[in-house]
Amino acid sequence: MIELSLSQWTRRLLEGGRLDDAELRMLADCRDLQALTGAAGALRDHAHGDRVSVSRKVFIPLTQLCRDVCHYCTFAKAPRHCRAAYLRPDEVLDIARRGVAAGCDEALFTLGDKPELRYALAREELRALGHETTVGYLRQMAERVLRETGLLPHINAGVMSEDEIRSLREVSVSQGIMLETASERLSARGGPHFGSPDKHPAVRLETIDAAGRARVPFTSGILIGIGETRAERIDALLALRALHERHGHIQEIIVQNFRAKPGTKMANAAEPDLDDQLWTIAVARLVFGPVMAIQSPPNLRADGLAPLIDAGINDWGGVSPVTPDHVNPEAPWPELERLAEETARAGKTLVPRLAIYSALLEKASDWLAPAPLQAVLRRQDTGGLAHESPWRVGKEESGHDFPVSAPAIASSSPAVAAIDAAIAGRPLGGAQIVDLFEARGAMAETVAQAADHLRRERVGDTVRYVVTRNINYTNVCTYACTFCAFSKGRMAEHLRGRPYDLEPAEIARRVQEAWERGGVEVCMQGGIHPDYTGNTYLEICRIAKQAVPEIHVHAFSPLEVHHGATSLGLSVRDFLLRLKEAGLGSLPGTAAEILHDEVRERLCAGKLTTSQWLEVVETAHGLGLRTTATIMFGHIERYEHWAHHLLLIRALQERTGGFTEFVPLPFVHMEAPVYLRGGARQGPSLREAIAMHAVSRLVLDPVITNIQVSWVKMGHEGAVAALNAGANDLGGVLMDESISRAAGTVHGQEFPPHRMEETIRVAGRIPQQRTTLYGTPAQAQQNRARQAAPLAEKVQSPASKYARIGGRKALAELPRAERRLEPT
Repeated sequence: MIELSLSQWTRRLLEGGRLDDAELRMLADCRDLQALTGAAGALRDHAHGDRVSVSRKVFIPLTQLCRDVCHYCTFAKAPRHCRAAYLRPDEVLDIARRGVAAGCDEALFTLGDKPELRYALAREELRALGHETTVGYLRQMAERVLRETGLLPHINAGVMSEDEIRSLREVSVSQGIMLETASERLSARGGPHFGSPDKHPAVRLETIDAAGRARVPFTSGILIGIGETRAERIDALLALRALHERHGHIQEIIVQNFRAKPGTKMANAAEPDLDDQLWTIAVARLVFGPVMAIQSPPNLRADGLAPLIDAGINDWGGVSPVTPDHVNPEAPWPELERLAEETARAGKTLVPRLAIYSALLEKASDWLAPAPLQAVLRRQDTGGLAHESPWRVGKEESGHDFPVSAPAIASSSPAVAAIDAAIAGRPLGGAQIVDLFEARGAMAETVAQAADHLRRERVGDTVRYVVTRNINYTNVCTYACTFCAFSKGRMAEHLRGRPYDLEPAEIARRVQEAWERGGVEVCMQGGIHPDYTGNTYLEICRIAKQAVPEIHVHAFSPLEVHHGATSLGLSVRDFLLRLKEAGLGSLPGTAAEILHDEVRERLCAGKLTTSQWLEVVETAHGLGLRTTATIMFGHIERYEHWAHHLLLIRALQERTGGFTEFVPLPFVHMEAPVYLRGGARQGPSLREAIAMHAVSRLVLDPVITNIQVSWVKMGHEGAVAALNAGANDLGGVLMDESISRAAGTVHGQEFPPHRMEETIRVAGRIPQQRTTLYGTPAQAQQNRARQAAPLAEKVQSPASKYARIGGRKALAELPRAERRLEPT
């Protein structure tokens, strides 16, 4: 009867329903383990796909004194067996720093319940440390670990009041307490919890309820094999489900198997066998449904990891490369490499997570205090998991990369279906694009390989670059884009550099110098100076072309074009015609950031809307002015926004054919105001940065054939990786890069031809210089580029209220009839 109901129950859960308590209690009599675990596995796969997560942690046993006397525990010790009642601050921070060095994300504080209520030694040491309670000292140490190391505190401090939980919420990312059991009889004389007042189920349930009221991301679970019945296990899981349905705060349910330990009263007790644990895991999955994280510690069942996955878990909990499991010291953590291999053998991909799960991160400000939220953002990738490596955009980092072990890739995988569609030339939909961005481990490598195959088929093995010079004529800007560390306005004077506005002669000199150093293009952009008008941009074009008539002027973002047109009372089309007449050759497709107004409103409010950006670019294309297309990613947005952006770019290219290349620009966080205020992530992970190049190739093919990688943001290592994942262009040598440098990159201002070509050859490809529009430069210019002299010292003229070129003051001095005309 129960087995027949399983398929119906599974279908109901997959459709978003739930099983009631009476139905779930029927599972106590279910003996068909294969059917039960099959149903649980299907539910897990529905929500979590091929991922099994793990948290890289350090275990900080702040105190091993405890007022309880659980009959199976070796963690709690009497004072005579302790060197000291509490770890000292330097000991705590030493553990945390070793965790940082080993690539950990989480600091797990585990400690006995309120030992000061039982032991004079605890009270004495607390007073010496400046505290009255263990919770008070714990709060201080969690705050220091968070502030001084950046590790994310997860706190298991036992039974607490709501006030204590709220106090710890200010300095932690998550908290937890194992319910263990809902059976009061196990607290009676002869039971494993006799003499342990904090193990009474009602007391522990009140703590879990209080955590929900306090809006704390929470962990709980059950301990199996300590004398409870299967029916009592179900009761415990149902009690936890009721609290979660009330508050929505439980992130994960642990199913932990009892281990008999020498020297305890239960040293000779029978341990639950593997089948019993698998039954419990499967039941937990049916109780909580597809989405809940179900966890089982891998060190406590080292010989049965694949069956645990098959039974419905999707998380291994915390594993430490630094510290032992102080609660189960007889069971060492598996090395992450072995855990990845074992997970792969079960057909899953091991992924690193944070101490708060992605489901709660979607409303992070509701669940986290400001300091923990800022710390989470620094470790979070766009998908809500942890960065796999210490690599960051624009920085030189080395350290421990997360291990990748390759499971067999199922042909039914959504990402495989998306790849097949792209290779076959069928346009991808938004959900398919998100599937590609979410690919991890071996599947992420498959996406990159598919993109590289498509690149080879489409454009061959040549990688092109252009000898260009960036000229940013002013860093004064009226906008307050939260990602920008380059612009200087009233709110940005504390950021790098002083406000400047170049003299016409300096612009001309830089153009001439670029040509003499082999340049075929000048890329000119700047802030929106409050005194700039459309005449400013027209005159800048003329200055460049007068200095070197042969130079290609690649200039003015869509924002600058829109501003210039508006300032002169012209349509965008008419203003672009004037720019073209003045010498404009093409436009950079910058100021796009993320083409989704939900993101733009938070990132660059008041700037062009998505539709305005697209309108300026489409108008330019209609006049024969080619543009690039860009995306600036890895800050506050989600994968869905990336997909939306790519689809808009593709649709516009299908209408106009005017984009020359697509340029992913990973967010540089170091000096960005939004990051410094704690409101953004640390850019994309290396996996995500590579994925953007690969997925762009798959999505935009065949309408955009050139995918460019930004060396100034990705660095040598990242550039080579992107070139092996669908990219075929290395951009410009730049000569004088300043925007990314202002944001904190360390990869330099110039990437001269010999370094360009070295990087390209390291990637196994053929280097070739190009022009802006993908022609071949004159041989004389190519030769000059390879023999270029060092740049002369720049002259950055301090900015003033009025623009030096074509400003509003100059426009106002013209006769009224001439104000819409360029000055002669």
